[in-house]
Amino acid sequence: MQASRPTIADVARAAGVSKGLVSFALNDRPGVSPESRSRILAAADELGWFPSVRARSLSSDVSFAVGLVIARDPEIIADDSFFPSFISGVERVLAPRGQSLVLSVVGDERLEEATYRRLAAERRVDGVILTDLRAADSRVSLLREIGLRAISLGRTDVDASAIPAVTLDDAPAIHDAVRHLVSLGHTRIAHVAGPDRLLHAVRRKASFLQAVASSNVAAPVVVETDFTAADGARATAELLDRAERPTAIVYANDAMAIAGIGVARRAGLDVPRDVSIVGFDDSAIGRYIEPALTTVATDARGWGFTAADALLRLVGGDEVGDIELAPAELVVRASTATAPTETNTDRRQR
Repeated sequence: MQASRPTIADVARAAGVSKGLVSFALNDRPGVSPESRSRILAAADELGWFPSVRARSLSSDVSFAVGLVIARDPEIIADDSFFPSFISGVERVLAPRGQSLVLSVVGDERLEEATYRRLAAERRVDGVILTDLRAADSRVSLLREIGLRAISLGRTDVDASAIPAVTLDDAPAIHDAVRHLVSLGHTRIAHVAGPDRLLHAVRRKASFLQAVASSNVAAPVVVETDFTAADGARATAELLDRAERPTAIVYANDAMAIAGIGVARRAGLDVPRDVSIVGFDDSAIGRYIEPALTTVATDARGWGFTAADALLRLVGGDEVGDIELAPAELVVRASTATAPTETNTDRRQR
């Protein structure tokens, strides 16, 4: 038979004090001597007492939870290394503070709006982290309408002051990636981009195009994808089938870059001797594949930690402004090398 959960009364008896004093001590309120507070906390720890989130919610009208709604196909989430690392960072903040993460992965924007409305109506969460910003994003006005506080990843392009943002500048690292490839002699550099409906995918593509334009090399080919490894593989095959195939490809995430390495090898090409590959995100698996992946490193875990901390401060009544993280950095590994000469550009391994 399961033992009953210890109560404040149990803690009071063990510490030899009143329940009221225990409540004050456990809620870090003034009026408790250091000795009594220490004795109460020791008793609570020995008994295994922890606060009931349900009871706290009923008494304070606070959910002690934050929401993360992602409007993507679940297959994309499974492929993308960003979200597991990001959520890990979020949980590093929430778990020690007795908070929960309510995660919803929905297939389209209609279900996404319905999910936000349900979370607000049922008071499931105290605030949300807004990801995958879109042009003229309707969620900004929706969250204002339903009264949900929010922190966004990146700045919205509508009423940017409405939602504090945690931002990270990836443009310099993308420029560094292109300069790195140009320094290796590459003149035909392609980009496998994310979907144009997402602001961060458009921003990465724009940075890539600006970098190529300033490098005096051939006009690049850009192929749009849905961010999945499968679509990255499709885009890579399309690029490698061109009469003048690129000698280097910059991808919008690591999952597509890793898929691209596989496609190139199946086509009889060596990476990086015949084609150089650059990813984005610096996923763990990219460091251990062969060849190890050159990539743009963003601190997804730190992004999650900062966003969750900012949201809890916002929910707690603090004034929270935009937060700028350290910019992304290019990490050069073995998947990039000197461009092949014209005489062996179309060589295939037998």
